[in-house]
Parts: sequence; C-alpha cells; structure tokens
Amino acid sequence: MDNLRKLDLNLLLTLNTLLKDPNVTRAARALNLSQPTVSVQLAKLRKSLDDPLFLPGPRGMRPTARAEMLRAPLSQALALLDKSIFSPGPFIPSESTHTWQVIAADYCETTVLLPMLKHLRREAPGTRLAVVENANSRIAQAGGQDKVDLFFHIREESPQGLRCRMLFSERYVLVSRIGHPLLKSAPTLRQFLELDYVIISPDGGGFWGNTDKVLSEMGLSRKVVLSVPHFMFAVFTIATTDLVGMLPLRLVRDNPQLQYFTPPMDIPGFEMNMLWHEHLHREPAHKWLRDLIVQSLEEDKGKK
Repeated sequence: MDNLRKLDLNLLLTLNTLLKDPNVTRAARALNLSQPTVSVQLAKLRKSLDDPLFLPGPRGMRPTARAEMLRAPLSQALALLDKSIFSPGPFIPSESTHTWQVIAADYCETTVLLPMLKHLRREAPGTRLAVVENANSRIAQAGGQDKVDLFFHIREESPQGLRCRMLFSERYVLVSRIGHPLLKSAPTLRQFLELDYVIISPDGGGFWGNTDKVLSEMGLSRKVVLSVPHFMFAVFTIATTDLVGMLPLRLVRDNPQLQYFTPPMDIPGFEMNMLWHEHLHREPAHKWLRDLIVQSLEEDKGKK
C-alpha cells in the first residue's frame, strides 16, 4: 500500500490502455488526452516501475517482459475497482451468504418476520437472520449503530434520522379465549369494564395503556390484574385463563383458541414502520430484503 501512495491512479489507466494498444497517439485519443500528456505519463511510469515498459519494434512499440506480467492483473484490478465503486452489481439471493440483523418485538416477529421467513429460506437459503429483542432503550441506542439492518417500531416512538416505510396500520380488539363465560358476543361498555385484563408493558411493570387513557377521559377505569413484557405471553395467558386483553388484530386473528370483538369505544391504533440507516438505502442486498418483507405482507394480506 505504501508503494501505491507514490503512484497516480491515472498512470495505471494509461498503462492499461497502452497494453491494449501500444501506440501513444491512439492511447491519447482513447483517454481523451493530448499525445504529449500521455508521453509524460509514460515517462513517469518508467521511472516509478524502474522499467522501460515499452521498447521500439519493427511495427511500433512492444511491451517488455515486466509490462507483459502486469497486463492481466492490472486489467483485472482496474475492472474490479470500477465495479466496486460505480457498479456494485445485482444482488443474487440464491448465491448470497449475507447475515442480516434486525430489531423487533415479538409482535413484529409474528406479524412481519414470520410471513417473510419462508420466502427468505426459499429464495436465499445461504443467508442468516438475527433477530434482536425490541426494547425502547435498545431502539434508541441502535439508531446510531451501523450494524443493525432494520428496525420495526411504531411511528410515534421511532428514532429520528432513519429512512422509514410504513408497513401497515393496526387496530386493537378485545380478545378472550373461545368459550369465555362472560363473552358470548360483543360486550357493552359496562360488561367491558367488568372483565379482568392482562396488559403488555414492554419496559416492564406498567398497568396503564391506550385503553386506560381513553377510559380515563370518559371518567372510567378497568381492572388490569396482570402486566407482562411480551405479546406472546399475553396471548398464551388469554388462551388458557379467563383474563382478556386489548391486543393488535394481526396478532390474534388466525389463532383458533381465541375470539375477538370490537371494543365498545374507539381506541387509537398505530402504524408499524420499517426503518433503516441512510447508508444502506441503495445497497442491493438491503433493498432486496426490504422489498421481500413488503411483498410478503402483501401476499399475506391477500390470503385474509
């Protein structure tokens, strides 16, 4: 590398052109330079490489043995450099050994990543996917880290300064087990308040959520008896006890153990976003993964 610092890249381009056609006049035309400029560059090359490189012959210049040794590796190196800088080339999923890292809550693991996984395994079987648990503190910290490929988070709590694509809008429904003794049909507001609730608190220990905020504005409250950090534990709890919950529809709509109802008051839903760093925006492999996720969700939606 120290030797390369002493050499102008333009000189290597000139040498590569002369090796293809050892004629200074034609090389100057191909490089869009004047003939004297190419002659000066050739002189610099001879000095730097300590070799005449080209010698007079009966039909013009002919390369020396040293120049012939440089022909193939120089051409290949310049082609690789040009491709790496200006044309990264298409991403070929079937040949890739890429490893992606994403940050997602168990809700997104189920509703976003799981529908995509079968497509990923079929189309890019040599790749790997690492899913890191979603916590608000980790999301905020990772927003400044380059090693994370994708984040999945609600719009209101997404880190600033990231590229963003809205994947879908979600709404909350009242969920209980099939055969719940107090839920034979959609409940009235009074019946809604008489139920025992489990709530998801990602940061742990919270007993207050969007539903409680709406009820508070109405001068009402419900009975939350269990707070858990993970959506899937709440789903399992609801399926095996008489506790109920206000959960995102996508999480429960295909669960045969559960039934769900529209709540007797309007509860704000949320938008689920996919986020990524600016420096990854045009990277072919990353763009392919983002498109695959969107296509998988559209396909999954079409089956509902």
